[in-house]
Amino acid sequence: MTEFTLIPSAGTAAVDAPFTGRHLIDGTWQDSADGRTFERRSPSHGVLVSRSALAGADETEAAIAAARRAFDAGCWSRSSGKDRATLLLKVADLIDARREEIARIEVLESGKPIAQARAEIEGAADIWRYAAALARTLHGDSHNSLGADMLGLVLKEPIGVVSIITPWNFPFLIVSQKLPFALAAGCTCVVKPSELTPSTTVMLGEMLIEAGLPAGVVNIVLGYGDPVGALMSEHTAVDMVTFTGSTGVGKAITAAASGTLKKVALELGGKNPQVVFPDADLDQAADAITFGVYFNAGECCNSGSRIIVHEDIARDLVSRVVELSRRVPFGDPLDEATKVGAIISDAHQAKIDGYVKDAASAGAEVQLGGGEMEVPGLPGRFYQPTVVSGVTPDMAIAREEVFGPVLSVLTFRTMDEALALANGAAYGLSAGVWSDSVHTCLEFSRRVQAGTVWTNTWMDGFAELPFGGVKESGSGRELGRYGIEEFLEVKTVQMRIGRTRQAWVAAD
Repeated sequence: MTEFTLIPSAGTAAVDAPFTGRHLIDGTWQDSADGRTFERRSPSHGVLVSRSALAGADETEAAIAAARRAFDAGCWSRSSGKDRATLLLKVADLIDARREEIARIEVLESGKPIAQARAEIEGAADIWRYAAALARTLHGDSHNSLGADMLGLVLKEPIGVVSIITPWNFPFLIVSQKLPFALAAGCTCVVKPSELTPSTTVMLGEMLIEAGLPAGVVNIVLGYGDPVGALMSEHTAVDMVTFTGSTGVGKAITAAASGTLKKVALELGGKNPQVVFPDADLDQAADAITFGVYFNAGECCNSGSRIIVHEDIARDLVSRVVELSRRVPFGDPLDEATKVGAIISDAHQAKIDGYVKDAASAGAEVQLGGGEMEVPGLPGRFYQPTVVSGVTPDMAIAREEVFGPVLSVLTFRTMDEALALANGAAYGLSAGVWSDSVHTCLEFSRRVQAGTVWTNTWMDGFAELPFGGVKESGSGRELGRYGIEEFLEVKTVQMRIGRTRQAWVAAD
């Protein structure tokens, strides 16, 4: 008998035919010129989910050229906010109408639970609607305090052609945190989804066409980082790159983009701490910690992958988290009861396990889990819910992004010590603090180095609030009104009223 809560195969993973993905270039669906394709098998069920066209340099060049022509022609870049908003709202409605279809493909390609996938698709539609509101309220500024003969205008204009490169862990949600804001600003785009989860982005392309988006405004290229992502990052016709993924790849994109000094926006990794003080509600904290580390199998930049807990309550809190961890339903992602699904690939599973084994060898104590897990009836790859205590700041598991269902536990005595541990990592995406004292929460929130701070909760999210990191967690912001600002250039216009300019050269 296992000490974990396992959900066996529901027997519902049959695929009538693999999803066929093609490139969207200048308004038409195209195969690769050389006929090459790549396949994706489900990491949970082993079935063939999709077969997609594999792009090379030619397809990428064509997509970038189409986006450039569309932007320069002005059919979208000079359209009204009303027209842009109307189209974005149509897309949101189409997403809602196809929610179940999108969610199922996403589950099979990524291994995430079906209930979670549905919620993400619903959240994506909400983001498209929020971006539509921004399209209609976008405006610049005017300055009429420059003197009787001068008027100053500050215009906000679309930055141009944007390369959007998205990851495999939240393929539909993350493209929806970028693309609608770029479109609301008036940009044209080239999108490259991860080769591990390409299909829902293709579905989004279908919805954009159905909604009436002009040809060339959004182009989708399917393939690998080399050559597709690299060319999208360095091309002279691209004005901006926005990327979500690993810090290592983010640095490579920044280097590739530096040749043209194009703008780069990055949402990268995290080693996100939750600091728990002695006066915290431990039941609430334990539940949120459990959610934070196992959500999306820990394959989440916002994963609450390390807790920094006061020594006086550490044993109590860890025991509560271990008990809750045993009760979290791991297993078949297509079962409605499942909360944690499969790991994305064999290589990633091995990487996760390596961090745990290295920590144990260095003296940490594995309180729960620490190995691969078999789920009845499923051939896929799963990892046990894992809690590692006795972690010290020098261990890799305390500093590096594991990106799996693994919780590291460190302890502290004082606020200063807790902040030193929290800020000691190279990352700065998000952080959390648990205390009944508003003074403790505010002091921690002001001193911690993170783009988002949660107090007495974890990973709540709203379209209205910006998201992004500091340090090696990236640059720029998504969502909120800041989300559209990323895709805008500011232009100053100075207007002299009447013939009032004083001559520089004296008249004869």
